[in-house]
Amino acid sequence: MTHIAVLGSTNMDLVAYVAKAPQRGETVTGREFRTISGGKGANQAVAAVHAGADVSLIGAVGVDAFGSQLRSTLEHSGVNTDHLRTTEGPSGTAHIVVDDEGGNAIVVIPGANSTVTALAPGDEGLIATADALLLQLEIPRSAVLAGAEAARSHGVRTILTPSPVQPLPPELLSAIDLLVPNEHEAAALTGATDPRAAAVALLDQVPEVVITLGAAGSLYAARGVEPLSVPAPSVTAVDSTGAGDTFVGTLAVALAEGREMPEALAWASVAAALSVQRIGASSSMPYRSEIEAQAALHPWPAS
Repeated sequence: MTHIAVLGSTNMDLVAYVAKAPQRGETVTGREFRTISGGKGANQAVAAVHAGADVSLIGAVGVDAFGSQLRSTLEHSGVNTDHLRTTEGPSGTAHIVVDDEGGNAIVVIPGANSTVTALAPGDEGLIATADALLLQLEIPRSAVLAGAEAARSHGVRTILTPSPVQPLPPELLSAIDLLVPNEHEAAALTGATDPRAAAVALLDQVPEVVITLGAAGSLYAARGVEPLSVPAPSVTAVDSTGAGDTFVGTLAVALAEGREMPEALAWASVAAALSVQRIGASSSMPYRSEIEAQAALHPWPAS
């Protein structure tokens, strides 16, 4: 079975559902509140498990009730948590507002995630056994760099989601095989608002780029080839929280299984489209059987 390692955050998502998100200084009445296990690292781990991989998560939770709940939920989902540390203090939280159009705004409080500043004993050995390492930026960049360099030294494919977006140092970029920003992150990293221009600019720093474009699908670019656009299925979004993580986790599994990039992108787009039709982040992520069934209805007409 494909083995995916994830080095990243674990948060409790505190989600408020409203008709319209409040503007600065405004108070609105919501219709519902939920607590849902999340964090970009945990989300990508769950997405990869649901897509059919054996997945291990490296990260940290706090000693609070959220920490116990997060660990339990991950284990119930099938994620290996042997490398998920428990540290003093609170777990990470994400405070999310979701509007009736499925859009969201998020404030992340790192909590225990901020303690993951380096690899712990055994982490490199775990990474060395993986087919791919998934990375994000909700833990300290020093740990992300250490993980990427460990993966590179063992020939393990590295996939980075540059979120929350921030300047990326050359030493990190040099250890990344595939960069997966959304269109806003790509623009912030390059200054180019056109996704194709942003992708071309990013290829000066990494070998491959996938820019996610929401309902418009995704754009793939690699050195020496023409950019490739893959559309997403047309669906009505209920909650887009976690859609990007669903896409990345599923894409990693598809690539690790040896699927060609166009098919892998189409497969990941189908998974993301399924997720936005459901409430929550990790709770919305589809299983492999669902992805396969829907993918059969949406062949990948690349352009």
